[in-house]
Amino acid sequence: MLKNLFDWLNSIGIDFPGDNLFQFITSRVMLALVLSLVISTVFGKRLINYLRKKQVGETVRDLGLAGEQQKKGTPTMGGIIIIVSIIVPTLLLADVSKVYILLMLFATVWMGLIGFIDDYLKIRAKRIAQEKGIAYKKGDSDGLAGWFKILGQVVLGVAVATTLMFNGSVKAFREFTGTQIPAGANTKIVKIDGKEKIMIEADGPITTIPFVKSHEFNYSKLLPAAIRGITWLLYVLIVIFIVTAVSNASNLTDGIDGLATGVSAIIGIGLAVFAYASGNIRLADYLNVLYIPGIGELSIFIAAMIGACIGFLWYNSYPAQVFMGDTGSLMLGGVIASLAFLVRKELLIPILCAVFFVEALSVTMQVAYFKYTKRKYGEGRRIFLMSPLHHHYQKQGFHESKIVTRFWIVTILCVAFAIVTLKIR
Repeated sequence: MLKNLFDWLNSIGIDFPGDNLFQFITSRVMLALVLSLVISTVFGKRLINYLRKKQVGETVRDLGLAGEQQKKGTPTMGGIIIIVSIIVPTLLLADVSKVYILLMLFATVWMGLIGFIDDYLKIRAKRIAQEKGIAYKKGDSDGLAGWFKILGQVVLGVAVATTLMFNGSVKAFREFTGTQIPAGANTKIVKIDGKEKIMIEADGPITTIPFVKSHEFNYSKLLPAAIRGITWLLYVLIVIFIVTAVSNASNLTDGIDGLATGVSAIIGIGLAVFAYASGNIRLADYLNVLYIPGIGELSIFIAAMIGACIGFLWYNSYPAQVFMGDTGSLMLGGVIASLAFLVRKELLIPILCAVFFVEALSVTMQVAYFKYTKRKYGEGRRIFLMSPLHHHYQKQGFHESKIVTRFWIVTILCVAFAIVTLKIR
């Protein structure tokens, strides 16, 4: 809003000292990072005290894990801190007229709302049990029904896919190297380092593919030529699947203090690099990736997300003073998946979100193997001591701080490798 305000004031001849600061994305990125850190640390303490006063505490299942009983009563729904710390800097510092910013604000609020309702229903079930004087046992049926969460993730997936496919403001360009421009193609001539280059708009749903020289992949190639007219439907289904998978994987990862929060912040750094590079025509040309006008504004949103997560870690690191709950974990997963699609790097998600992927895979393998062995031998067997994977290491005797730190290190390596793929072809 401040950028839009200063742009308007400049257009009518009113200048303020330092208002040029808001014309540079790099300046606004740093301001967003600092502001989100301040909000999450200052506002976070007040919200934690309020949640504790209202007895909005976590109920912990008896899983036989070291230190789990000390977590009982720790305030949950702390994801509100992250959401507020993302939204406020974004509204103040980003160009809110850009469709990318509007879409990510929707994703943040929408998935945060789904998670908030789920957390609220769980807390409500606990209070009802206490009022009736009966023992309360945390169960999967306390919160939102699983199908309702998936419905919320489907809505986000549809919103992301249809925006990328049909919104006129969403464009992606690549350098034209052929001899004859296709009829009807949208082109623009740009000057880079004194040389004029012809940029041609990419047609259809295109993404960046790693390790390939052309660096591009059109989803229409997945279908026979005769039915490529329904590529948009295939694309919608792919977006829905990936958004749902990453959101749920983030939720599964949020099982020990600081794990999901720290991993999300590190992933955000990689996404910020991709957004800035794709929005800068010189960098896009140098890296041979799609140039996406206006996508650089997402760097401000992502910086706010990184700052919000780091600030939240002040209270969520071991021993946690607050848990993010589904309010934060579902939101972060949905936002990360959506960002990956907007910067056309969704094929890098298995690398960027390797920890999320492995955590979700460990649960899938554990459940599938248990059911298979129960049918075959009459007794269920396990691959891991417990799933998700971080609980397996807890059962082996590793302190959760060590597990979290090592998972952070793995994520740093994966994000660095994902960034490097821009030049590996």
